[in-house]
Amino acid sequence: TQSVGPAAIIAFMTSAALAPLAVPGSGLHMVLAAQLAFMSGLVLLACGLLRIGFFANFFSRPVMSGFTIASAIVIAYGQLPTLLGGPLSAPHLPSAILGAGALAALLLARHFLAPLLRALGASAQVADSVARLAPMLVVLGATWLVARLQVQGIHLTGAVPSGLPGLNLASSANHWRALVQPALLIGFMVFLSSMGAAQSLALKRQEKLNSNYELIGLGAANLASAVTGGFPVTGSLSRSAVNFAAGANTPLATIIASSLLALALVAPTGWLALLPLPALAATIILAVAGMIDLSTLRTAWRFDRGDALALLATAGGVLVLGVEAGVIVGVLLSMGTLIWRASRPPIVVLGRIAGTEHFRNVERYPGRTSAGLLMLRIDANLFFGNVAEVQARVEAELRARDAVRQLVLVLSAVNDIDTTALFALAELNEALRARGIALHLAEVKGPVMDRLRHSDLLPALSGSVFLSAMMAWSALGPDAGDQETTDPMRPA
Repeated sequence: TQSVGPAAIIAFMTSAALAPLAVPGSGLHMVLAAQLAFMSGLVLLACGLLRIGFFANFFSRPVMSGFTIASAIVIAYGQLPTLLGGPLSAPHLPSAILGAGALAALLLARHFLAPLLRALGASAQVADSVARLAPMLVVLGATWLVARLQVQGIHLTGAVPSGLPGLNLASSANHWRALVQPALLIGFMVFLSSMGAAQSLALKRQEKLNSNYELIGLGAANLASAVTGGFPVTGSLSRSAVNFAAGANTPLATIIASSLLALALVAPTGWLALLPLPALAATIILAVAGMIDLSTLRTAWRFDRGDALALLATAGGVLVLGVEAGVIVGVLLSMGTLIWRASRPPIVVLGRIAGTEHFRNVERYPGRTSAGLLMLRIDANLFFGNVAEVQARVEAELRARDAVRQLVLVLSAVNDIDTTALFALAELNEALRARGIALHLAEVKGPVMDRLRHSDLLPALSGSVFLSAMMAWSALGPDAGDQETTDPMRPA
């Protein structure tokens, strides 16, 4: 389950949006922050109710994998100064020892604690439960150790105010218009970052993500933040990773965590001030390290270099430019790859497999062709973005075969033809007619044929429409130029 709460990028955007409107820390500043959360929540809620979550479909698995890998690296790197008690160039030795010890204990617990407990006779359920409680046990152990040894210089969480936040329904009527643009931008960034974390967790759990429900949930979370005096919130990869590592499977985990947090705030909070930050940093580092999975990169590199490049571009963009810019780079690259592929549809020359009624790509199978007959199969929908490439490819094949007088376009893979493509086919028909070449269609799908019947193409077609490629072959007939080998224009 995804954890929703404050995030650095959203906090920064909130601060930047409110800086011209109110003095930071003032009463108006806090009112406007809550007002901005309220407006962002309304934007997200409206998007979810209007079912605009389909935009998440543009986050391909390689893009989300790149986002996850880079975000995990950024989060882990950002925790190193806390883990070491100071900058990398000058760590605080006791803090570094505590942080490294906590990290080592967590690693050992992750890999060996459950098997050890099972070997000692504990049931599998008990062993797994204790292993998942290891982060809490390590933090409590580190807290006891720091308090016991009275080590100086180790950073602690510090005093935590007690009590639950009260309801805050205040707003400023003079600033609604000024907050519209920031609310839209923050809502969009909440969507991007939250979908990234949610998609990553869904992939880890092999679950299907309902992006519209996620938007509704995020909108409700921001509305709740607004009425309790908070600022815009978003899904957090680091907190979600901790949830995932702890074995949380349903929103009940968040309810329990919230209830425990509320109880901790109502009860005396003095003990929370003793929690050592290096130990907390160790739990975060180990949790996000588990989100670094290179299997998608390896698969994409072998299967589709374009997807692999999109993954690397997303990861590099997040590392160099930041989360929002990196995700946008990945999405644009994925969409660019999709457009590039759609604009260059596969078109193959067909030949008849000897002794059968099957027709296959002559580049892959030795098929029978005819000097006067050219059969081309278009393996994509025809639309304004690729019809020029189709025309160019048809012309290239005809130039390579001067004897062709019958051209058959096999449309078995074409599920849709738009208006631009319809005009292009009509123009191709007239151009071929002027050169003494008849244009035929074969294996046209029912829905496509229904649309063609409402056009002027079929009445003007110089050739015929055939139910199958075999019927076209039989009707048009191979001439003395028949050959049993692969098309000489297309090497096998």
